[in-house]
Amino acid sequence: MANDFLNTIKAGSEALVVALQGDLGAGKTAFTKEVGKILGVEENMHSPTFVIEKIYGIDFKGFKRLIHIDAYRIEKESELIHLGWNEIIKEPENLIFIEWPENVSGIIPETAKRINFKFIDNETREIEYA
Repeated sequence: MANDFLNTIKAGSEALVVALQGDLGAGKTAFTKEVGKILGVEENMHSPTFVIEKIYGIDFKGFKRLIHIDAYRIEKESELIHLGWNEIIKEPENLIFIEWPENVSGIIPETAKRINFKFIDNETREIEYA
């Protein structure tokens, strides 16, 4: 599924934001890890719940950085803005995967790709993207 999604994207004039929505355990981090693996990230990717943001070097279709953000603990959009959100979304070489985008919905670009994850059972997830 991650490979299929990656085939649908390309770099543009600004960063590509991918908003990952779904309940805890629905597969958002697992999907992002799979994307990282496909894109050649050699580091062990963990959910950035406590550090908020992790940046990985990549070389894919004009993208140079995979930025993984977890907004689960963010209470106000201003918290993400203080971490440089407005700058990173302007850089076309950034591919940004953000978990819990609903916590910062007012600053997610309208052009963001959206992926919804639904927990079916321990072995199955339903994944829809637009």
